Amino acid sequence: MSANLTPVPAPAAVAAVNAPAADAVGVAPWRTPLELTVLGAIWGGSFLFMRVAAADFGPLPLVEARLALGGLVLLPWLWAARAQFSVALWLRIAGIATINSVIPFALYAWAAERAPAGIGAISNAMTVMFTALIAFLFYGERIGPWRLIGLVAGFVGVAILASGRTAGASVWPAALAGTTAALLYGIGLNLVRRHLSGYPAGAVAAAALVSGSVLLAPLAIYLWPHHAIAAGSWMSAILLGVLCTGTAFVIYYRLVARVGAPRTSTMTYLIPLFGVIWAWLFLVSRSP
Repeated sequence: MSANLTPVPAPAAVAAVNAPAADAVGVAPWRTPLELTVLGAIWGGSFLFMRVAAADFGPLPLVEARLALGGLVLLPWLWAARAQFSVALWLRIAGIATINSVIPFALYAWAAERAPAGIGAISNAMTVMFTALIAFLFYGERIGPWRLIGLVAGFVGVAILASGRTAGASVWPAALAGTTAALLYGIGLNLVRRHLSGYPAGAVAAAALVSGSVLLAPLAIYLWPHHAIAAGSWMSAILLGVLCTGTAFVIYYRLVARVGAPRTSTMTYLIPLFGVIWAWLFLVSRSP
């Protein structure tokens, strides 16, 4: 890590902010839709894994395991690009990671203890509209009438979801936590697009996860459960960290740099679909 306190943005990062979001030259046209679908499927599964592991770990220890395992998987990418990471860039990444990873992950893990996995996945779909709204309010990007209608409809949908009852329990606290996390994702997507594009996606993802893990470690260690953690919960935590965080974040940062924050956020529309499918396949269908 360089001791240089003045960040020197890569030329590609400057160009990415000023250029319209578009598929990179030389990238096959089918690749972006495929990666968006794969990312939606992976993150849809994250709500299942959180639902299984949250009760044993508790929200913050589970998030710590998720961040640490994801960062560990991606360390080779970070090591290869270490010369590009100044102190200032590390601080910038740590701040964005707090908004885009640490707090939202904790909110979803907290919600997973209190509501079915599908509730978090559905509220996560609000990320699309929050991303567009933040881009409009703070970065001057146009928000068309259809997006505005969608934003209002999304709020109404989450309000209806939060006011109802699922499996005999009120889900509004979990829905509110998920909606807050979606707002933070919307902010984080715009920050990633404007401040972290142009750097290697795997290295940026690793730095974000490592930073988040270090920041959360004191609280997670203090709250680490004293009881034995079931093997199923450990397996869910490992998959949550390695697959849903480490692997997914590489795809995520690459998509944001290639096609922009608003288009990348559209994959959150797929998350409820996959979240409900995975929950039904592995939880509901196997219940006695």
